[in-house]
Amino acid sequence: MNDDRPETVGILGGGRMGSGIAHAFLASGSRVVIVENDREAADAARTRVGDGLARSHARNTLATSPADAMARLRTTADPAELAGCELVVEAVPEDMALKAAVLATAGQHAPEAVLASNTSSLSIDGLAAGLAAPDRFIGLHFFNPVPVSDLVEIVVGSRTAPELVARARGWVAALGKTAVTVSDSPGFASSRLGVCLALEAMRMLEEGVASAADIDAVMVLGYRHPMGPLRTTDVVGLDVRLAIAEHLARELGPRFEPPRILRDLVAAGHLGRKTGRGFFTW
Repeated sequence: MNDDRPETVGILGGGRMGSGIAHAFLASGSRVVIVENDREAADAARTRVGDGLARSHARNTLATSPADAMARLRTTADPAELAGCELVVEAVPEDMALKAAVLATAGQHAPEAVLASNTSSLSIDGLAAGLAAPDRFIGLHFFNPVPVSDLVEIVVGSRTAPELVARARGWVAALGKTAVTVSDSPGFASSRLGVCLALEAMRMLEEGVASAADIDAVMVLGYRHPMGPLRTTDVVGLDVRLAIAEHLARELGPRFEPPRILRDLVAAGHLGRKTGRGFFTW
């Protein structure tokens, strides 16, 4: 266990990202509370975390036993169980109103906790506007899949206390990950760069410049990216990438306007790996 880790962490949302964040904190020795909409979703989140821990253990990448980690996990539909958490991270879908609502709920039930958002593109200052203590609010943008990703983007709002940034860097280090610190701006550093590359790859595919596989191969073999921009979009989710691109287009201009191919695939329900088809077949 690392002394810099938060003792108890609350996670709002137990989907792929939320369960991955829970996995990371459990592996570091923290206690974790996942809050979901209902008991069924909470049970599903527990299963998701357990499966992830078992996979890590099978790969010999888990420093503790899955049973020990799971003993420190609670899943619930009652946000009152966030009381006493040192840190609460929201990991709900990329919707400003939804994130603001769950953060407000967290603030009510864990008034002394640091609140953090896992948003990949939304304004930290915008989310902080409705909070009682915006100085104790920060962005902690984890990357998918969280257990094996080395990066966490710390996003600093204009009212975030400087000492909180130092604490957040300590938490990230306790997870065995590397922190980059960016100021609150549309898309931060990661989404702004990642989406820019992905949108251009989509335009190239749309224009018939090359196949999806060959476009990705250029970046993997030529630029040493671990995964091409189109396959990465499939992993992230085409619907997620579309929402981020639309947000960036509103904030930064037409260079982030989503291509027709992305809109058409999302409209057809082809969202990437989670639906079995996106730019590739899974």
